[in-house]
Amino acid sequence: MRHRVAGYKLNRNSSHRKALAKNMMRSFFLEFDRKGYIVTTRTKAKFIQPQVEKMISLSRNKTLHNVRRAMAVLCDREAVSKLFDQIGPYYADRPGGYTRVLGLARTRLGDNAPRAYFGYVRTEEPAAAPAASGSS
Repeated sequence: MRHRVAGYKLNRNSSHRKALAKNMMRSFFLEFDRKGYIVTTRTKAKFIQPQVEKMISLSRNKTLHNVRRAMAVLCDREAVSKLFDQIGPYYADRPGGYTRVLGLARTRLGDNAPRAYFGYVRTEEPAAAPAASGSS
């Protein structure tokens, strides 16, 4: 029984899980201004979602200490700079819930694993409604 045991093991040892999380977070942060999502399995998306949320919350306040904390986790200057220069200011006014997991209908071809979109929650400005013409 797994009573009071939190987290996903993903059938990997601890170093493999740590490397998997680091690589997935790096690719997710680099996709911010491109597609805005990555396609992965639902279990892996749920595995990295809390870690990504914490990194985005950390990036809302750009201090040297926070940059070093992010660098210790990601080990990638490009991802950390994008995290603090673009993603953090974008979500500065949002109290939480920066990401979402949306399930895909088709499963993965090799092992039939359920796939999901793991993407950012965007607050797009609604388009202005066209002015109604007054020709009656």
